[in-house]
Amino acid sequence: MIHTLRQSEKVSRRAFCRSALAMAAVPFAGSATGVAQGTGGVKFFKNFSGGHIGVKANQKQALEYAVQYGFGGIAPSDGEFANKSAAEIGEWVALMKQKGIRYGAAGLPVEFRRDQERFRADLAQLPKRAALLKQLGVTRVATWILPGHNELTYLQHFKILETRFREVAKVLKDHDLRLGLEFVGPRTSRARFRFAFACTQSEMMELADAIGTGNVGLLLDSWHWYTSHGTIDELSQLSNKDIVHVHVNDAPAGVEVDQQIDNRRKLPATTGVIDLKGFINALVKLGYDGPVECEPFDQDLRKMDQAAILQTTAESLNRLWGLIQT
Repeated sequence: MIHTLRQSEKVSRRAFCRSALAMAAVPFAGSATGVAQGTGGVKFFKNFSGGHIGVKANQKQALEYAVQYGFGGIAPSDGEFANKSAAEIGEWVALMKQKGIRYGAAGLPVEFRRDQERFRADLAQLPKRAALLKQLGVTRVATWILPGHNELTYLQHFKILETRFREVAKVLKDHDLRLGLEFVGPRTSRARFRFAFACTQSEMMELADAIGTGNVGLLLDSWHWYTSHGTIDELSQLSNKDIVHVHVNDAPAGVEVDQQIDNRRKLPATTGVIDLKGFINALVKLGYDGPVECEPFDQDLRKMDQAAILQTTAESLNRLWGLIQT
């Protein structure tokens, strides 16, 4: 067994996207609360994640923004509660319930891309972190997978992740937590690696199934679905159990699908490039009941002041909800 994913895996999601942009040479030219969270058969909810849109907010601020701008949930930041008493956490959970706000998906607090020593160290801390997440009422954890490797073949990469995620998923399952794995779809991203890896829905579901713990599925992103040439028919093969978390984005106009670059995205329902009507209605039909949040990597959005970012993001989600057919 190979016990490391080596140097090329030592990269954050944002750093990976910045690197992809630097290496690519592809030129290309209602009110926030106006739409209800659930309409007809809609079970999923709008989730606020400040880091994805360039808004700095602690948990208290995030809760206030969610109420003000019509989100139904917020991304958890369990580190803020690490030194809190059970009573203090209970008060916070009660406040969230009173405000009608729930938690979306937490990030996976285990570095699985690096050497075995780091993985083991993080894994040893996971039961404590998972117990805190459960205490907060979090039920979902998610992470993303690099779309290739320069040293490991597909099978070698698969076997390492299968083994490591099985250990992770067992701990999470003991605390009633599900794990979502995100595939990275753009051809421009996978082209950076000698050996491509799990760049599509079907491939990532093969990994989830191989892990075999019953609590692993997808972090499904409309951007990666689109750039991987995903189809509505493929989405229809999934079930609510298969989808742990959802990101929604649109793509810049005037760029061929295979030339799209990962950190050049748009808020959902803004350009019409991605079939978000088909995407969101597929989620309705599947009975998906989790968080839906924006991850646009949009520098124009980040240049706005915080109130404008929040308003613009909420309006884009309202337009997306407006595409739902009930």
